[in-house]
Amino acid sequence: MLQITRILTDIIHLLPDNIANQIAAGEVIQRPGSAVKELLENAVDAGADEIKLIINDAGKSLVQVIDNGKGMSETDARMAFERHATSKIRNIDDLYKIKTMGFRGEALASIAAVAKVELKTKREDDESGTYIEIENSKVQLQEPIAANKGTSIAMKNLFFNVPARRNFLKSNTAELRHIVDEFIRVAMAFPDLLFTLQSNGQEVFHLEKGTLKQRIVQILGNSYNAKLVSVQEQTDYLNIMGFVGKPETAKKTRGDQYIFVNNRFIKSAYLNHAIMNAFSDMIPKDSFPMYALFIDLDPAQIDVNVHPTKQEIKFEDDKIVYAFVQAAIKHALAHFSITPTLDFELDPSIERLDSISKPITEEQKSSTASSSLYQAFTQKNQAHFIERKSDLKHWKDFYEVSPNQQTYTDDVVGINNKGSDFLHKQPDVEFPLMQIHKSYIVTQRQSGFLLVHQQNAHERVLYERYLHAVAGKPIATQQSLFPTTLELSATDAVLLQELLPDMKELGYQLEPFGQHTFVLQGTPADIDSGDEKSAIEKIIEQYKHFSAELKFTRREKLIRSMALQKSIKINTVLSQKEMQQLISDLFACEISNATPNGKPTYMSFDKEELDKMFGR
Repeated sequence: MLQITRILTDIIHLLPDNIANQIAAGEVIQRPGSAVKELLENAVDAGADEIKLIINDAGKSLVQVIDNGKGMSETDARMAFERHATSKIRNIDDLYKIKTMGFRGEALASIAAVAKVELKTKREDDESGTYIEIENSKVQLQEPIAANKGTSIAMKNLFFNVPARRNFLKSNTAELRHIVDEFIRVAMAFPDLLFTLQSNGQEVFHLEKGTLKQRIVQILGNSYNAKLVSVQEQTDYLNIMGFVGKPETAKKTRGDQYIFVNNRFIKSAYLNHAIMNAFSDMIPKDSFPMYALFIDLDPAQIDVNVHPTKQEIKFEDDKIVYAFVQAAIKHALAHFSITPTLDFELDPSIERLDSISKPITEEQKSSTASSSLYQAFTQKNQAHFIERKSDLKHWKDFYEVSPNQQTYTDDVVGINNKGSDFLHKQPDVEFPLMQIHKSYIVTQRQSGFLLVHQQNAHERVLYERYLHAVAGKPIATQQSLFPTTLELSATDAVLLQELLPDMKELGYQLEPFGQHTFVLQGTPADIDSGDEKSAIEKIIEQYKHFSAELKFTRREKLIRSMALQKSIKINTVLSQKEMQQLISDLFACEISNATPNGKPTYMSFDKEELDKMFGR
């Protein structure tokens, strides 16, 4: 009988350092923007007052940060790439007194695990600097060099040794947006430092040293220059300072919102709720105010060590912080007498009407002055003589069909309709269209009537038109007689650059023209003259409004944004011809009963059901 012996072996072992570092890097370095954040924060901690960020290929091939800080010794330069090597913490108590940006000692080790790194550094009193090359967490070269005071660290070929993770990176434009976001957050926190950002040899930002207000305007644009409200509150528990935008600057997106705690950018839905409450009744419920707020309090009152990116923190007493933030903003808005105001500016389309743009003629003056209604209001003791019937005698004509009224038939609507079986072809019977509340169109059909929502209907029509345009049937461009210059914030400029190819298919001819600036050479024919710049700004804002959770393609987001922004809004008066065209276009759509996001375009009311409702 054979005796079978089971050989038991140990199965637990330590990972090699390079693999362990790659796993740890996954928490800290998720994309080029993550490395940008860590390297910029290290430069700030080094005491630099001039910091330069250089990127190529959206950070995939190069992320380099050059600072004029205090630099490192030869030993410190080598130690900086070891895991959990830090100059900030000596014992556990130090973890609760953190005032610097970085402190865990993870950043450089994580970067060196997933990229090729070159470091140049020199202290002011050293005769020479130190140069180090690291690849896959291993030092390839270390030697003395001539260098200026400070540190230059270059991260090359991110994820070269982890191709699966490199494949998960987004397009260059998308990754560049993340880099710009991280750059802005650090630059906003330190307005007294000079920051520059260069991408593929072109300067994207040059932010001179200045005040916080100057830095906000540098980053977010000159439109905020006269629309910022100062927030200043000092208490024994915490201090709050910064700026909020006046209510009229509120947007549909959260982009221009920054909260810093002890100069560290954080994300906090809780504090955002406090700020939104402070703006209650001043802005629409679906809009978000601009703010850049700095909260300073004892580091012992917070825990920043709850997330690898350090953008989520815990307050020892979050209710107190919430109350102080809300009260500080309310006080600032009240102090500057910021209250909801009526907008008396005319819509551009109204301003172009003859009655507004052209002077009244003598003939028109005479005709108006001779009317009984004019005399009733201008002559003494005439108010009770106002003729009630004179101007209303034709009111019944609104409901009755006359031979010269513009009407439509079910045949016009139903002939090309692919999804409206309830429409019955009746070429011999005509029905008028009626608009109610300047938002809905009522149209009779043989077996009842339809109630059409004009904005939803037009959104569906435009969506399908744009869908066909990007699928190979471009919309014709109308060349502008006088090209318009469009100046955007840096983040919006990066976004628009990404959208340019699709915008061209949709009828927009846009060309980059210097830093954050574009020249609009042509627009779709249906854009009102003089409104081109506003139309593009609204499209960009709507594009950003789409939730990141909705997995639409860039092109789908764009055409949905354009359809929503350019659709006929409620409270817009339509002529019979315009209503007729809209109804006809709607029922020629492949899907006519809903907007792209599922809102109904019309409701059908059956005559038999109506009779039952009235007991007939």
